[in-house]
Amino acid sequence: MIDQDLMKALIDGYTLPVLGTHGLSHWARVLENGLRLAASTGANERVVTLFAVFHDARRVNEAIDPGHGARGGALATELRAQHLDLSDPEFALLVTACEHHTDGATDGDITVQTCWDADRLDLWRVRTVPRREYLCTPAACAPEILAWSRERSESRFTPGYVLSEWLAGRDI
Repeated sequence: MIDQDLMKALIDGYTLPVLGTHGLSHWARVLENGLRLAASTGANERVVTLFAVFHDARRVNEAIDPGHGARGGALATELRAQHLDLSDPEFALLVTACEHHTDGATDGDITVQTCWDADRLDLWRVRTVPRREYLCTPAACAPEILAWSRERSESRFTPGYVLSEWLAGRDI
């Protein structure tokens, strides 16, 4: 689903440091948070996976960046034909999740909610505690998920595949 061609397209247009606050390590933690949550929520794993790499892919700064989610959704639209094998309903969920991930919303399709929770569970990296009223699913509020995601977020854990696969052959 996330192949080298897709990662190249995402990284080539990414203007911030690839291993910065909103870069690939964050994307990978959001991916792993999302997949772990999806095991409980029943969310569409294909959408959750793609949300992880698109939601912040067109940020222009590491601080407050209004519209970056919509730009991520627009990028998904741009790359859909060449890189994304999603049905129309799946694609609509991806775009909705990207466009509204910073709105503070909690209502919506379970896949969208899982995407939002996956991102919010990585807020500790910026010294922000995810507020329970902004977590959408019971799975995200589970003590073991909160502890697991907190440790990874605060330590800025980078899964091995970020360097070995996502950044393979690139100078960083």
